[in-house]
Amino acid sequence: MDSDIRGFYKDKVIFLTGATGFLGKVIIEKLLRSTDVKEIYTMVRSKRGQNIQDRLKIWQADPIFEVLLRSQPDALQRVHPIAGDCSQPDLGISEQDRKILASEVQVVIHGAATVRFSEPLHVALAINTRATRLMLQLAKEMKKLVAYLHVSTAYSNSVLFRIEEKFYPELLTCGSEKVLALSELVSDQVLDGMEPALRGDFPNTYTYTKALAEDVILKEAGSLPVSIFRPSFIIPTYKEPLVGWIDNLYGPIGMMYGIALGVLRVASFNKNALNSMVPVDYAANVALACSWRTAKDTKKVPINSVDVPPKIYAFGSGNNMLRIEDCINYSMSFREKIPLTQMIWYPFIFNVPSPTLYPLVAFFMHVLPAHVFDLVLRLSGKKPRLIKLYKTIHENIYTTRYFINNTFHFEMENTNRLMDKISSEERIIYDFDMESLNWKGYWSQALYGMRVYLGKDPNTTEFITQAKRRLWKLKIAHYSLVAVFAFLAGYLLWFLTKLFFN
Repeated sequence: MDSDIRGFYKDKVIFLTGATGFLGKVIIEKLLRSTDVKEIYTMVRSKRGQNIQDRLKIWQADPIFEVLLRSQPDALQRVHPIAGDCSQPDLGISEQDRKILASEVQVVIHGAATVRFSEPLHVALAINTRATRLMLQLAKEMKKLVAYLHVSTAYSNSVLFRIEEKFYPELLTCGSEKVLALSELVSDQVLDGMEPALRGDFPNTYTYTKALAEDVILKEAGSLPVSIFRPSFIIPTYKEPLVGWIDNLYGPIGMMYGIALGVLRVASFNKNALNSMVPVDYAANVALACSWRTAKDTKKVPINSVDVPPKIYAFGSGNNMLRIEDCINYSMSFREKIPLTQMIWYPFIFNVPSPTLYPLVAFFMHVLPAHVFDLVLRLSGKKPRLIKLYKTIHENIYTTRYFINNTFHFEMENTNRLMDKISSEERIIYDFDMESLNWKGYWSQALYGMRVYLGKDPNTTEFITQAKRRLWKLKIAHYSLVAVFAFLAGYLLWFLTKLFFN
């Protein structure tokens, strides 16, 4: 069987964008730990006063690299940052760095993107779509290129609810070349004003501009050895290098963390909708396998053959999908076992499926208590924070409602065939078998990881005991308040009954 992923990456020079993101860091860690990759160039932009060198230096203390650095203390020296920015002309890469990339790089993994669903169109278009074109132009200069992987999303064509591993140019109101040409002719404000007409049925600017990016790949990749990777919602690690590692609040884990803190008390979701989720370490394994297979398949294509569209690899839960309600139930089942020390209230959640009724209920259960809480903070000389937090929470609930309330089926024939082409030995090293994943066991580990990596609470007896004491006090306060409200409601009902029937 022609399957040697480790052999493929041996002595290879990789160029990866999106390296400081959730998936990007896991891909880099897996490359350094499981292969003899020669060098990894990463495109990094300065952020919040940190230059690109500083942004990579902090990886020395990042938990995701702990296992790697214990066995290979100098491993990160193989990672070389290159200044760049997807929102800038020519990707913000200097001419000197461009020459280095053109002469040395053999594998490109383009994962940089803005994942904010509410991003203004001109921003999302520049980062997600125009940068894809610029990356392809750079790739065409690379003399040694053998594989180019474009990281898209399984929801790039979420106008549909059953999505095949193929391109859907017919879903766009107009092609990528016309939209990009338009963006150069009009101001950002005018372009943003045209969003409803351009976006059409796409639920947000993120999915729309990712669909446009795939259209760019289809039309402009030419003879490049390109493939597209479409992962669904990416969640904490399952197995490696750490169990339950997470560094962001996107997707279901954000909801579960909000519940655990006692901040998120009201949600709005369809309890019958099935959701597709994949652990980030599995997603990284698929990405590495895709690049390996792209290079192998390109070698087999006859020189004079008709152009074949780039292969698309979708990666979702398959037949092992999960309801959001199940995630919440798993979270509730661990409420008493591993509570957070930073809880502000006893964790509970109330689902309001109606989008009309939700804002009203959220006002009484989120906004009103937040004003009281922030007033207490102001009076004690501290900075108020809950009103701002709830604004973000409610925006996230609104922007993700379309995905949480609908069931999407992603066909994964190419990805399943990819697994079949990997040797039994390397299937263990680069595992991504979603069908065998046990969700109950997974979430039990992920919630411990959430507590450590997001809550910064060590899983020690001392901290857990401290958190349980806090939980007990908040539980008493919660049910006391419920009893008071129940009494007042009962009294009001008795008073009204007496008033109208006497």
